[in-house]
Amino acid sequence: MPMSAITPTRNEDYPEWYQQVIKAADLAETSDVRGCMVIKPWGYAIWENIQRQLDDMFKATGHENAYFPLFIPMSFLEKEAEHVEGFAKECAVVTHHRLEPDPDGGLRPSPGSKLEEPLIVRPTSETIIGATFARWVQSYRDLPILLNQWANVVRWEMRTRMFLRTAEFLWQEGHTVHASAEEAQAETKQMLDVYADFAENHMAMPVIKGRKTAGERFPGAVDTLSIEALMQDLKALQAGTSHFLGQNFARAQDIKFQDVNGELTHAWTTSWGVSTRLVGGLIMTHADDDGMVIPPKLAPAHVAILPIYKNDDERAAVLSYCDSLKAELESQTFDGASVRVKLDDRDMRGGDKKWQWVKRGVPIRAEIGPRDVKGEGVFVSRRDIDGKGQGTPRGELVVEITNTLAEMQQNLFDRAAKLRDAASVEINSMEDFEKFFADDAPGGLAYSHFVDDPEMEAKLKAMKLTARCVPLDGEKENGKCIFTGADSERRGVFARAY
Repeated sequence: MPMSAITPTRNEDYPEWYQQVIKAADLAETSDVRGCMVIKPWGYAIWENIQRQLDDMFKATGHENAYFPLFIPMSFLEKEAEHVEGFAKECAVVTHHRLEPDPDGGLRPSPGSKLEEPLIVRPTSETIIGATFARWVQSYRDLPILLNQWANVVRWEMRTRMFLRTAEFLWQEGHTVHASAEEAQAETKQMLDVYADFAENHMAMPVIKGRKTAGERFPGAVDTLSIEALMQDLKALQAGTSHFLGQNFARAQDIKFQDVNGELTHAWTTSWGVSTRLVGGLIMTHADDDGMVIPPKLAPAHVAILPIYKNDDERAAVLSYCDSLKAELESQTFDGASVRVKLDDRDMRGGDKKWQWVKRGVPIRAEIGPRDVKGEGVFVSRRDIDGKGQGTPRGELVVEITNTLAEMQQNLFDRAAKLRDAASVEINSMEDFEKFFADDAPGGLAYSHFVDDPEMEAKLKAMKLTARCVPLDGEKENGKCIFTGADSERRGVFARAY
């Protein structure tokens, strides 16, 4: 068996492999608070690049950033029955505002500081933002309102996994108000397209755009659209959602406006969001048994320059060469910005240094020793290609760096798309469906006819499966629901999922 930096490997124990990649790549670690994580600088740098790219895309579609409170009065959640039912079991609740010494030692909430109304620590912000919109909206001239906020949220998860499902996580949530259902629906679709564009062109992660079934819809929404991706263990990951809320939250929060005819009517609202779950998606889409593999567009550094020397004389010559190469590479552009270069001149063994950058997933490693200096060369290794790398003329590396990074970005997407397509199957009977998702079968994405009803949901729950979405680009097609035998004119996507 070939040696790998990560043990166990993906094939041996995928969940543990995932945790070990996070550790080896120095992305995050568990915190002292159960279910929470500390995002370390390399992991946070990836999130910052995700933020920057998405923030530019949001603003290009007319949205502005704002910020709303972390705390939400409990009565706000109670106004939308389906919404509170969907989030009640995940809410962290603040009941007191002061501590005092406990007679038995330590601290306790002061009995005299009990809040008149408990506050919910933000699980999502539809209700409190809706209450604010109710004050801002008076006339059709005030619309549309197109806002986004970057924030943290708390959902008290019982089973947690770093980046994929934690009690506290980072995200963005867009919230908009419109004068008509058509405008709000167009907004919902537009933001799904933004997410799909980002996932495929920046994360190199192919996705399916689709509509959620009733059982998977956001609590209180009229319609939920999502992007779904397939991970290397052939489980699906919901990578982003966009919700058409209709007038449900507008009625609950009393968001009304005077229309062009002078009549008072409720507004139409949307919400949409992605989170640090995207970092988990990156890991499970691209990482291998040697650690993280980062698509160049999101990599904190595109090139890691690793100087190699044995004594002070060699050190001076090699570092001088590395400094000038770093400047040349940074003068090149990729994805609209300067190439990002990290010169690692730490005093440590070259082999250890090399493997740190392999495990971190930096796209290109450039190793430089005295022979390279003398020969005006660089020893270059690409993280998307197996092998030990090769000697390359310095000038060639600089001139080709943009093309090389673009080629790597496309290569990672093509590799992920090939895996997904090979694991996507049309299934037309319950017998074949059960075989496809048997415990000893790898599974994947099953495209099957269905009718959206409780009987289907019950059978899926028993099999520990979910309906991921109904593809938006799916053709109408007559068939029979594999769960009930009823007539069907569409296929849904079914999978094991995170």
